[in-house]
Amino acid sequence: MSPSQHSAPQPDPIAGPPADGDDAAPAALTARAPHVPADRLVAEMVPPPRFQGARFDTYIPDPKQPSQAEAVQVLSDFAESIDAGRAGSGKRRWFARKPAAPRGPRGVYLDGGYGVGKTHLLASLWHATPAPAEHKAFGTFVELTNLVGALGFQQTVRTLGEHKLLCIDEFELDDPGDTVLVSTLLGKLVDAGVALAATSNTLPGKLGEGRFAAADFLREIQGLSAHFRPLRIDGEDYRHRGLPEAPAPYDDETVTRTAYRTPGASLDDFPSLLEHLSRVHPSRYGAMCDGIEAVCLTDVQAVPDQSTALRLVVLADRLYDREVPVLTSGKAFDELFSEEMLRGGYRKKYFRAISRLTALARDAGTLVADGSR
Repeated sequence: MSPSQHSAPQPDPIAGPPADGDDAAPAALTARAPHVPADRLVAEMVPPPRFQGARFDTYIPDPKQPSQAEAVQVLSDFAESIDAGRAGSGKRRWFARKPAAPRGPRGVYLDGGYGVGKTHLLASLWHATPAPAEHKAFGTFVELTNLVGALGFQQTVRTLGEHKLLCIDEFELDDPGDTVLVSTLLGKLVDAGVALAATSNTLPGKLGEGRFAAADFLREIQGLSAHFRPLRIDGEDYRHRGLPEAPAPYDDETVTRTAYRTPGASLDDFPSLLEHLSRVHPSRYGAMCDGIEAVCLTDVQAVPDQSTALRLVVLADRLYDREVPVLTSGKAFDELFSEEMLRGGYRKKYFRAISRLTALARDAGTLVADGSR
């Protein structure tokens, strides 16, 4: 069956809703193609719902990993060092002298493996920085490049240049164009006095390795590295500490019944969802998930190509940010990406997606348990 022949599973006597018919039909992500105004993209540059309550004192360092406690102290000091009067007064900005060039790196770069709490720490820094929310920005690398696409480069510089802090989660350089774009943007923001913080699984001097001819863009990459003080965070993925392996996928009937019994759930077959993602800009994936309380997917298969895989990574990030459980039938999440993909230049993105989707799959187990009572 071709992807175009797939559609969200329809109710039937076996796989449909319970016989009493009291359950409303679930939503379909494939029916959503939201328009997202540029001003919403700016307003939503705050820590995602999963990390709204993140604070330094709620981060629990692993006693076996001293770098984690060190990171809390370094970032706490960094938050306090950011000039409280840097932004927020347009009149002051008109008559103030151009900010002096900062001494040393104007940013902190959190490097570490999956699930060591980098995003929690980055969100804690955002919350701890003494400034109103409209003068602090928090977003993924993809969201930042999408913002430039929506506003244009100069307007992005003007908008973010009024901020005190820019936090960039999951910093990645996927192509030469992004390298030059982000290097130039961050340089402009540093000149304007904006403090930077970023997370990634790659040290700043190694950005771009395995994706393109990094030597051709060495100057730009080194320029990016100069903006940050690297801060290594060691540890194992907290999502797997003391927890069982990811649950096996369910059958189609269980997934469909659960979707009908769960308020706010969506129900789609996986091939159709992948096809739909190709028609919706990744900047809209978050809005596509608005109001969705659980995602139910049937017929999960290995993704067919790298472009599709990268779109799925973005969707996985948005679902994880919103703590949306994901219930599936078909293949397990560790079978989504081919061995070639997991050895390639985007492997860290794919491993992150597997880790996050696995956590959401565990969360979805309670939906099945609740429906069986």
